[in-house]
Amino acid sequence: MVYSCITLSQRPELEAEMPRLHSESWPEFVLNDPIAIRYWGSLFSTFPDFQYVLCNEHDDALAAGHTIPFVWDGTVEGLPSGWDAVLEQGFHDYEEGRLPTALCGLSIVIAPGFQGKGLSESMVQAMKDIAVTHNLNDLVIPLRPSLKSNYPLISMEEYMQWKREDGAPFDPWLRIHWRLGAKIIGIAPLSMVITETVERWEEWTGMSFPESGDYTVAGALSPIVIDREQNQGRYEEANIWIHYENVLST
Repeated sequence: MVYSCITLSQRPELEAEMPRLHSESWPEFVLNDPIAIRYWGSLFSTFPDFQYVLCNEHDDALAAGHTIPFVWDGTVEGLPSGWDAVLEQGFHDYEEGRLPTALCGLSIVIAPGFQGKGLSESMVQAMKDIAVTHNLNDLVIPLRPSLKSNYPLISMEEYMQWKREDGAPFDPWLRIHWRLGAKIIGIAPLSMVITETVERWEEWTGMSFPESGDYTVAGALSPIVIDREQNQGRYEEANIWIHYENVLST
């Protein structure tokens, strides 16, 4: 089967495929991240060269990838705190006219019927190609491990060190990037933060939270902290910063 990766600047009409691909891939609360709500819609019009869709020979949209250029000094200490922060910084850098020095991968989503068919590698390579096209030598990603939601009580620091018997990372998504040459460079401790009323959390999760405490919910990488007295649920998600360096020479 023949696949092609097409940017939104090449075919703007492919933006219409994005809501379907994302709604099929994320738990509802992730789609309600306040930073994403503020900036996500503008990502396509402001950075169309950096958003892309993978299509088959029938022109079916099977996967979508999202990136944003930003200013990074190349140090772990200079990284944003995670997904929310780098999305916000990318827009601020653009608005203030700062020349980007790195590319950040924000998301790769693959239609459920096409997962496990090797499309991930093509999508990651397309991210690298975008970095090369724009003369950006570093690609970093606040990676959301695909199986971490099965182990919400394990810290991200511990989880990212789990390995299989062959020495490869335990997590499948992390393992794909490891095989493609990415290196783990740190934790994104507050990659995504969502604070909302208890009622909204009950609506998103289909659960009831009758008392204050920590709750594990489907799709969450760590527990949701419910405070009934304050009528608040708070979710703090850590991700793993990975780095593809010297992209221009690979």
